[in-house]
Amino acid sequence: QVQLVESGGGLVQAGGSLRLSCAASGRIFSRYIMGWFRQAPGKEREFVGAVNWRTANTYYVDSVKGRFTISRDNAKNTVYLQMNSLKPEDTAVYYCAVAPNPAGVPRPSRYEYWGQGTQVTVSS
Repeated sequence: QVQLVESGGGLVQAGGSLRLSCAASGRIFSRYIMGWFRQAPGKEREFVGAVNWRTANTYYVDSVKGRFTISRDNAKNTVYLQMNSLKPEDTAVYYCAVAPNPAGVPRPSRYEYWGQGTQVTVSS
């Protein structure tokens, strides 16, 4: 069993930055993939990016490449999502999630555990 708790959301102006954190507890295995998703009102949950817990390899959706950075601190069992140059279209509830392996990283159905989400609102 894995528990995930996100934090760091808030209201920011366009062009600003936020850093989200995802603290994991429970049985975290090195093969795990830690992913970030977001969901805006009336839209489907969208893959943002992910990091391989063991190798630190990262994956990003094209719309955030160059603006968002995912990192992890193994000692703290925490994954971070640094979001720079934020745009109003980045407004959503952001979730972190855990998948057992890298297969199908962008697909929400591959992820077994989810956090409760944190709201990010970017004003224009």
